[in-house]
Amino acid sequence: MTIDGFYGIIPAGGVGSRLWPLSRADAPKFLHDLTGSGRTLLQSTFQRLAPLAGEQRIMVVTGRAHRSAVEAQLPALTDANIVLEAEPRESTVAVLLAAAILERREPGVIVGSFAADHVIGDERGFRRAVTDAVAAARTGKIATIGITPTEPAIGFGYIQAGEPAGVPDAPRVTEVVRFVEKPSAADARTYVESGDFLWNAGMFIARADVLLAELARTEPELRAHIDDLAAAWDDQATRGPAVDRLWPQLKKIAIDYAVAEPAAERGGMVVVPGDFDWDDVGDFSAVAKLHNGALGADRLAILSGNATVLADGASGIVVSTTDRVISMVGVRDIVVVDTGDALLVTTTEHAQRVKQVVDAIRRSGNATVL
Repeated sequence: MTIDGFYGIIPAGGVGSRLWPLSRADAPKFLHDLTGSGRTLLQSTFQRLAPLAGEQRIMVVTGRAHRSAVEAQLPALTDANIVLEAEPRESTVAVLLAAAILERREPGVIVGSFAADHVIGDERGFRRAVTDAVAAARTGKIATIGITPTEPAIGFGYIQAGEPAGVPDAPRVTEVVRFVEKPSAADARTYVESGDFLWNAGMFIARADVLLAELARTEPELRAHIDDLAAAWDDQATRGPAVDRLWPQLKKIAIDYAVAEPAAERGGMVVVPGDFDWDDVGDFSAVAKLHNGALGADRLAILSGNATVLADGASGIVVSTTDRVISMVGVRDIVVVDTGDALLVTTTEHAQRVKQVVDAIRRSGNATVL
């Protein structure tokens, strides 16, 4: 059953440079099927939100270059519910512009922002968490869903949960004490052992007007620009000139810094524990883990269209978009990504360093493979 007054927002941006050469500027990771489900990450996110909001109440914010691919993958997405960014401007603009547009269409609307490129296994658990977060949003709080840690990961930010927030019919909701940036290994271990900390998955649920009011406190100029854009958005005659005039002036700032952290300091943030499998699929090590279980498992995952993969005593992952024959013998935890114009060979241990390769290619001026 859908939630009354709720609207889903899917920010579909970023390149996912640690997943190069599969993920490119013109085909970022949310447009790919990385789980073997037959659905891209974007399609899975849309289908996960549909039972909560309804297909006609989901807005996607993406780059102009991705419009055709997004519309092809999401035939149920209405034209009014796709917001095209002239240039990337970080998560505050993506989420708050959508919120401002929706607030003008439907005053008092509750919005929930969920990244296009995350993988969630237990969709029933996800729906329970969103339902609790909406209940908190109805009280005027900004809610986030924190993921119960399974290990002392250093690649995620953390949320310290405090006392129960006293939300009717949602006893699991607690106050947010603070947000913590990506910690050291020692600090991460302390956080997980304490039981008071959750992973920050970047999911935010609140009344749109509450989000906008918080932005007015922290970034009043950005709030004013977003209001002007939202006022012009639904009129084709005024949208283009407004975008041309205002978009270059929009400040690049993450929603964590512009909204979530300041709101937490004022006591305006609450968190719902998300007791469901979640992964942001940040690199090929994460992709391998999705398919092979724990890293180091004696298996070779294969994501391939027409390639023939031959393996003897090999483990890790092979991703191919070619019809090449790929053979591996006696290699452990290997990552092979073959896209025809680029070949990546690394290991799951060093998968995070792929971003450095992308940076080096960018500096070399060979942008054709990015």
